[in-house]
Amino acid sequence: MTRPRNARPAFGVVVFFAIVFSLATYFTFASVQGDYGLFRRIQIEAEADILRADLAQLTAEVKSLRNKTRRLSDDYLDLDLLDQQARDVLGLARGDEMLIR
Repeated sequence: MTRPRNARPAFGVVVFFAIVFSLATYFTFASVQGDYGLFRRIQIEAEADILRADLAQLTAEVKSLRNKTRRLSDDYLDLDLLDQQARDVLGLARGDEMLIR
C-alpha cells in the first residue's frame, strides 16, 4: 500500500526534525558564545596577553629595584646612588649648591 501524494507527513517526523533542529541550534550557540565557547576563549587569550605584558613590566621593575638594593647594600656601596637617594629622600644639598624653589 502506498500513501496518496497529497497526504501530510507523519506528526512524529515533524517533531523529530524540530527537536534535532533545536538541539543543533543550542549546541552551535553554546560552542560560539557559551562559557567555554570561541568568544570566551578569545577574551581569555586577550587577557592573558595583557597579563603577560604586565608581568614583563613588573619583572623589569623588580630587577631594577634589586639592582638598586644591591648597590646600596653593605657589600657594595655606590656613592653616586647614595648621594642621589639622600637628595631625593632627605632633601639634602651640598654646601656649594644653590637651591631655587
